[in-house]
Amino acid sequence: MHTTKPTMQFSQEDFEKAKDKLKLLKEDPGNEVKLKLYALFKQATQGPCNTPKPGMLDFINKAKWDAWKSLDTLPQDSARQKYIELVSSLVTAESSEVIDTLPGSKPGYETIQVTTKDNITTIMLNRPKMKNAITVKMYNEIIAALEDAAKDDSVITVLTGNGDYYCSGNDLNNFANLPEGGLEEVAKNGAVLLKDFVKHFIDFPKPLIAVVNGPAVGISVTVLGLFDIVYATDRATFHTPFSNLGQSPEGCSSYTFPKMMGLAKANEMLLFNKKLTAAEACSQGLVTEVFPDNTFQKEVWTRLKAYASLPRNSLAISKQLMRGMEKEKLHEVNSQECECLQERWLSDECMNAIMSFFQKKSKL
Repeated sequence: MHTTKPTMQFSQEDFEKAKDKLKLLKEDPGNEVKLKLYALFKQATQGPCNTPKPGMLDFINKAKWDAWKSLDTLPQDSARQKYIELVSSLVTAESSEVIDTLPGSKPGYETIQVTTKDNITTIMLNRPKMKNAITVKMYNEIIAALEDAAKDDSVITVLTGNGDYYCSGNDLNNFANLPEGGLEEVAKNGAVLLKDFVKHFIDFPKPLIAVVNGPAVGISVTVLGLFDIVYATDRATFHTPFSNLGQSPEGCSSYTFPKMMGLAKANEMLLFNKKLTAAEACSQGLVTEVFPDNTFQKEVWTRLKAYASLPRNSLAISKQLMRGMEKEKLHEVNSQECECLQERWLSDECMNAIMSFFQKKSKL
């Protein structure tokens, strides 16, 4: 006797419950999942896409339209079922996740964890599910943490990431919620925030050390030239895909990278999007030392604790002597880079590149 596997049926009531559950999620599920949810919801409630295609520069609505349009042949009942299943999987994943809060974490931060122990203040990027992509809130929290660390009694300050990634660069959701002023306001505010963010690295008075625990992209790579030491696991990679996104360098990298690497190697990275391995980054001067991944944390933190036992004022004064002559130049470079980026963010090239990114994420 031939039998077929029964499929689970969901009612309209289940669909309504799923909508309510989605509102209760505490964590942003990310662009890709949100596009899927949007498309499935529209397909389930309205059927195939029947609205005019948005304009080229309306890249958020264009990505939503593409995601919905890709479901043209999916029956409404199937779309409803897939929507319910996706929401259910998100709720289950979030409820089963254990939030790992470090002992002694300072309160008041949502996207980072800040601890001070053994004369070391550690700023840990803490959006592991989102590969520590930097949101506007995270920019502001890192700025606040750097201001506090500059004034506390610690000897050194460390920046690292939670999870498999050090940082995947900017969260493109920063472009998603347009204010009344539109893209012009987003670009202007973004340039002001970026300039202030980079300024805090230029002016940081104590030894600043990056513990790169995994892949690093974009702004998390470009500011490394402003750190005093960069330690990396051997599985870390370093990528600055500005040209792919129609953008230009930031974090003073247009000045620091050629100085560290030489112009030709810097061009490969900043102009032509070359991704460096940890070993390559070390040989080119971007990384101080590379450690095997299985001993990375132990070896690095043993070394950092030794550094933190050195006289605090002596280290700060020595850093000032080594870095002080460059500060004016770095601030000038930072200003020029941010002005250039503000223009790039409003260019057709950049808009099309970001729209293309969202379109890729919308493929189901």
